[in-house]
Amino acid sequence: MVRPRTETKFGLQFTLLFFVNSNTFPLPPAGVVIPAGGTGSRFGHSQPKQFFELAGLPILVRTCQAFFAVEAIRTVVVAAPADYLHHTTSLLHAHLSAPYRDRLRITAGGATRQDSVQAGLGQLPPEIELVLVHDAARPLVDPATILRCLEGAARFGAVIAAVPVKDTLKRVDHDGLIMATVDRSHLWQAQTPQAAQRHLLEAAFAAAHRTGLVGTDEASLLEAANIPVQVVAGSEGNGKITHPEDLRVAAALAAGEESMKIGHGFDAHRLVSGRQLILGGVNIGYELGLAGHSDADVVTHALIDALLGALGAGDIGRHFPDTDPQYQGIDSLLLLSRVGNLVRQQGFRLGNADITIVCQRPRLAPYLAAMASNLARCCASDPAAVNIKATTTEKMGYTGRGEGIAAHAVVLLRSNHGCA
Repeated sequence: MVRPRTETKFGLQFTLLFFVNSNTFPLPPAGVVIPAGGTGSRFGHSQPKQFFELAGLPILVRTCQAFFAVEAIRTVVVAAPADYLHHTTSLLHAHLSAPYRDRLRITAGGATRQDSVQAGLGQLPPEIELVLVHDAARPLVDPATILRCLEGAARFGAVIAAVPVKDTLKRVDHDGLIMATVDRSHLWQAQTPQAAQRHLLEAAFAAAHRTGLVGTDEASLLEAANIPVQVVAGSEGNGKITHPEDLRVAAALAAGEESMKIGHGFDAHRLVSGRQLILGGVNIGYELGLAGHSDADVVTHALIDALLGALGAGDIGRHFPDTDPQYQGIDSLLLLSRVGNLVRQQGFRLGNADITIVCQRPRLAPYLAAMASNLARCCASDPAAVNIKATTTEKMGYTGRGEGIAAHAVVLLRSNHGCA
């Protein structure tokens, strides 16, 4: 649901798009083009600036990770310098986990930003309906800004992230003499992402090609094609790294924004006849199954509770109550995927999960790898980040007597601006 909201900031009035529970506002399939074709001549080094490290990770990797963390982004296209195409591919594949690599495409950029974006557009799958364009050198963009751009483009057609100009502006002559003070009440500083419905952006590029227009950004092409562009709130931290001193500022911001959250989850269900035994999304061949409103997957439920606990968002019963018929018999992996989306929307990713299954029988060792793969997929994480152990209680207690199965889960969440 999207609602306009008027706010005052820095003494100026402006309209924001206020997004309420984006889960109720379905987004069309979206993709992002990251033009990274520049050589970074103003950075004063031989290699492009997007390959420099920012708090332990290359700038380009951080930029890509920010978009992979948003579920609506189906495809990330990087338009790299032609001479660095192999280097870009190797760099990103080395730092990104398999689920992210599956959503990544890399192509050669052009001589101008406009050429690079055009090349990136051509790499997007046909089902992509919303397109974002984002500077490779803005690695600290946050998920909330990305979602504002996506939801704004879905509603208005085309938007850009921007912040109101807060400093006094002066118009000066060639000798540095002040000629006038510029009224800043209607001035905004453009950022990226810039987002548009795909057909509008392609129409703007086609019009620019016909007229020979070379724009400074995507909004300038849309404006020239008489396509209205709406401003949505950007972020003061979403700065562009242009000079070496910008890298030092960004490193300080990245270090300050790094945060971690820890959560613990526990679940137990009774073993009964007439039910399938589902653990970690794997159907275990056994004569008994777990009783419950859903599929009673204690492993997945424990992980869900750990994730929600880390976010301070209650427990599984609050989000998926057993009094709601829509969850009757539901595959718990679907619930985990929804919670995984919530984690990413709040700006976090799964660092690692450690899960212990307490079960006397059956023997679970042959199934643990498949469980880890299922859980990692739902969390958009590498399977190596999910560790699952199975143990017994030496026939003591309800699990030892074969009356039920229990699971404990501990998770570490990392902010998307932190080091991988």
